[in-house]
Amino acid sequence: MPVKRALAKKYTSSPVSGMGDLFGDPELPAGFRYIPYVISTADEKSLVQRFKKLPLKPFEFHGHQGNRRIYTFGHRYVFAGQEPRADASIPDYLLPLTDVASQISGVPAEAFEQFMVTEYAPGAGIGWHRDRPSYEDIVAVSFLAPCTLRLRRRAGEGWERRSAHVQPRSVYLLHGPVRNSWQHSIAPMDVLRYSVTLRTFRPGRNSSSD
Repeated sequence: MPVKRALAKKYTSSPVSGMGDLFGDPELPAGFRYIPYVISTADEKSLVQRFKKLPLKPFEFHGHQGNRRIYTFGHRYVFAGQEPRADASIPDYLLPLTDVASQISGVPAEAFEQFMVTEYAPGAGIGWHRDRPSYEDIVAVSFLAPCTLRLRRRAGEGWERRSAHVQPRSVYLLHGPVRNSWQHSIAPMDVLRYSVTLRTFRPGRNSSSD
């Protein structure tokens, strides 16, 4: 069953000087892209007020609760079955973020079928992980506060590590090698932060096959 979408206006973007792999930083893995300040401070403020009204709940995984809170639109994982299932329709105020996601990824806006709003209170972060194999491209938009996105992959008996400083109102993409071969995490926050994560499905693993 297709995800329901409402009509929505575009966000007002702040000036963007260009698009690139963190402006050509050779130290970051292939497939990582970053654009700063993709939305205005006014739109950021409006969205954060919306996020604060959502019925956010602690993230749960196999009976364990994380220290961040989330709400998912479009599709969510029911971990008993390990497959995404249709969930709440995507609200109109989030849909302009598909244009942001399409800009950085080159993927059509309508391909993004899951939107996860995450609240990081002081002390909250994300542990090391790779996203579920049903999903392909991962795009995240950051709000209110900067964060450190940490990346690692196996290198012999140890780890090769990289990190990126993500500013509020910016967007980053995990695609290809960085999506499939690297794990990522977010360092615990000192102040309140929100993010919206948008995901596409891998071919053959879309909503009609679940």
